[in-house]
Amino acid sequence: MGNAIQWLRSLFYVGQVYLMMPVMAVFFVPMTLISRKWAWRATRTWCRYARWSASWMVGLRSEVRGEVPRGEVLIAAKHQSFLDIIILVSVLPRPKFIMKKELVRAPILGWFALRMGCVPVERGKRSQAIQQMMEGVASGRQLPGQLVIYPQGTRVPPGKYLPYKIGTALLYEQLGQDCVPVAVNVGLFWPKSGIMRRPGTAVVEFLPPIPPGRPREEFMAELERTIESNSERLMAEAGFEAGCEG
Repeated sequence: MGNAIQWLRSLFYVGQVYLMMPVMAVFFVPMTLISRKWAWRATRTWCRYARWSASWMVGLRSEVRGEVPRGEVLIAAKHQSFLDIIILVSVLPRPKFIMKKELVRAPILGWFALRMGCVPVERGKRSQAIQQMMEGVASGRQLPGQLVIYPQGTRVPPGKYLPYKIGTALLYEQLGQDCVPVAVNVGLFWPKSGIMRRPGTAVVEFLPPIPPGRPREEFMAELERTIESNSERLMAEAGFEAGCEG
């Protein structure tokens, strides 16, 4: 009975939070046409609403740990579900993401993402995708801000593993900026797919930055070790046991 009630609460939450997306978009579109800064304000407003409503509708609180980057940095984040995107956008001053090109065609979301300076990359051959990403980041159209990339390239549920892709290291070399690793446990509460949202405390943690200039192999090894070990720590704090996926 408890799971059924939580599922119904989750259904109501999911329905209303996505309904609020076009409602807020209609309100913010005129200002966003005038100035790009309203694209960040609009998305930040919706993301903060999503966090707030989750806390009392389904008992899913969210917490941000560590020092939130304010300047020009590369952010390499663990990606477990849409919730980690929501939390990042709710606190970063000017986030812009390396994102799948097909998301550009998504109503509302795609237009606001482009106004924020997100970099669309078409999935396909690895070399072509990397080239598109590098060109997009180097483009003069890209605005100052915090560039967010997911080193594994997709959402990875708790207890699963995918290798880290070289694209993060190439951006790290190209930009010459600090790289801030981000650990999460959000997939325990907001899954990759499905309706159920579980009560608890979802955490996104900004970790100490990796300074520019590290050799590629050393950088990738440190990045993966830092993100994975700290994500495992956060999940263990929430009661997740390695080898268990429920």
